[in-house]
Amino acid sequence: MLRPLRAFSALIPYLFVILLAGVVEWAFGWSRLLAPWTEVSLGGLLVAIALMLASYILRAWRVADHFDVRGRFGAVLSLNLQHNLWNNLLPMRAGELSFPILMRQKFGVDPAHALAGLFWIRLVDAQVLAALALGSLLWLAKVESLALLLVGLALVAPFMFWSLRGWLAARVAGMSEGAMRSLLEKALAGLPRDAAHFARGVLLTWANWLVKLAALAWILRQFVAIDWAGAGLGVLGGEVTSVLPIHAPGGFGTYEAGMLGALLPQGLNVEAATGAAINTHLFLLGSSLLFGLVAMLIPGKSATMPAPAKDQNTP
Repeated sequence: MLRPLRAFSALIPYLFVILLAGVVEWAFGWSRLLAPWTEVSLGGLLVAIALMLASYILRAWRVADHFDVRGRFGAVLSLNLQHNLWNNLLPMRAGELSFPILMRQKFGVDPAHALAGLFWIRLVDAQVLAALALGSLLWLAKVESLALLLVGLALVAPFMFWSLRGWLAARVAGMSEGAMRSLLEKALAGLPRDAAHFARGVLLTWANWLVKLAALAWILRQFVAIDWAGAGLGVLGGEVTSVLPIHAPGGFGTYEAGMLGALLPQGLNVEAATGAAINTHLFLLGSSLLFGLVAMLIPGKSATMPAPAKDQNTP
């Protein structure tokens, strides 16, 4: 009895996606929503796809540098593209579990070490997204100097965290058991082993997100009349939902809701904003599917890695 119930529970997120597709057809019509693609220039589309690939390459570089994987960048890129694909296909962030599995299969990395590193990477991702989203809001509110100051502080903040890591480790060790202690322990455990790797990781995170957001903002502007700052805020609204613990397969529904939450206050009507959000999300998913399937063809033999130093997180 329990097995059929579990199977049905696993299908619920996918049934939700099918239901959502039906609602979109009833409310707007898929043919009308997809029609603007015929007006998108092929050259511009290829540039956007190239930028998405560049963002994936930057992300792979960050992972290779963080875990000190040497001589097999193609395998690291393949791992990241497959990890991204599983994140999109599986609900409730279950795709994140593919990362430690793939890291162990391809490079022999201990799953606990892989998860700690992934936790830190996601923490910096969330910090960058939050800073860019707040910065975009301030920019649209014509408070440009404050927006630039906020982004500048966000860029410096991780380095302050690094400089205080020894003091933080001592304080965390003295904390009582709880969610906050667990969160801080995971962040400290996932830190890169030295200052140079830490700095490269932070800068690569910013570069990765700026390239990806530029590609998505360009795509969004093909479907709705909006300036670059507004388009950036729109895609940031969608991307922020991608780091939430709960979402449907592919982020269907939640991604569009995040974009609409950022686009509608800018004065766009619901139909135009919905169409733009759906088409931008379809481009993102299409890129993920394309590169993820291609990644299956990239060989991924084991790479040469040193054992992580025991005192890598101490000053």
